[in-house]
Amino acid sequence: MLELTDAARVTAGIVLLTVVAIESGGAFLVAVVTGKVPATSFQTAFYRAGHAHAGVLVTLGLVCLLLSEATDLDGLWRWLAATGVLVSAILLPAGFFLSALGPGRERPGRAVVLLPVGATVLAAGLVTLAVGLLTA
Repeated sequence: MLELTDAARVTAGIVLLTVVAIESGGAFLVAVVTGKVPATSFQTAFYRAGHAHAGVLVTLGLVCLLLSEATDLDGLWRWLAATGVLVSAILLPAGFFLSALGPGRERPGRAVVLLPVGATVLAAGLVTLAVGLLTA
């Protein structure tokens, strides 16, 4: 049986609860694509991208959390390997959703800055985890 640290177990439990929020985002997206919530084609595309990134990154983040338990990393490196992808699962969808908010928006708002920040955190977490696994 896989033994998790208390931190990993609690983090995984909290992350699993966030799937309910992702599910409600899916309900919002259905309302958008069925025309019940007015949205421009730009907004629809960004809402879809935000929802997809949330689901995929939460799933990948849980896998990374588990894999980080097999490394010898500690301190900041351990945290980055274990939770970097999960942090990006907040930043990237937030960038998509928040930059598309506003009636009739056709271009991203200022929150689009979260996209490269989230992508950087994602890459840093994945590379750190990979190095930790390869050197364990």
